[in-house]
Amino acid sequence: MLQFFGFLSGLLPMIGVIPYDRDIFLHKTKPHRGSFFIWSILGGIAFFTQFAKGATWSLFLPGADTIATLSIFVLSIWYGTGGLNKRDIGALLFAITGLALWYFTKQPLAALFIAIGVDAIGTTLTVIKTWEDPHSETFSSWLLAALGGLFGALAVGRLSFALLAYPIYIFIANGLVNAVMLLRGKSAPVSTVID
Repeated sequence: MLQFFGFLSGLLPMIGVIPYDRDIFLHKTKPHRGSFFIWSILGGIAFFTQFAKGATWSLFLPGADTIATLSIFVLSIWYGTGGLNKRDIGALLFAITGLALWYFTKQPLAALFIAIGVDAIGTTLTVIKTWEDPHSETFSSWLLAALGGLFGALAVGRLSFALLAYPIYIFIANGLVNAVMLLRGKSAPVSTVID
């Protein structure tokens, strides 16, 4: 059963990329460049940190998430928003500081917490963007990514804070983007259709 949960944790975010990329090309979804840049780097860090801590089937989540995120970052260069204002530059500087701390710690668990903190910076940028324009994201993609985090936690198969922290964070962070879309989408003027 753990293998099945691990497989789902990687499969769902990969499936979620399909409607997301489609909506990027249809100019409905506008990914935040800074967020997806941060997430691309951190996905790789999370993967290798989880590997170092002994993860097996739960590695599908950070592995698939990194591939999916990197593809969106590449598209965001041409079709995305953000990345050059003061807020974005400040967030990227915080992220770079976190990455430097990660490098100097050389400890897998400390690296995991630093990675989650830096990831939260990227999430904050997307949440702010989504709050300002709730129709600029693809609901189903964020929902599938959140479910991927949930199944990633189930794939761990034991109570291990080090192994559960990242997938639970992914579940909460992606769910937060969905919550903002639901809360703000009803009160904001519709500029695009949410998938």
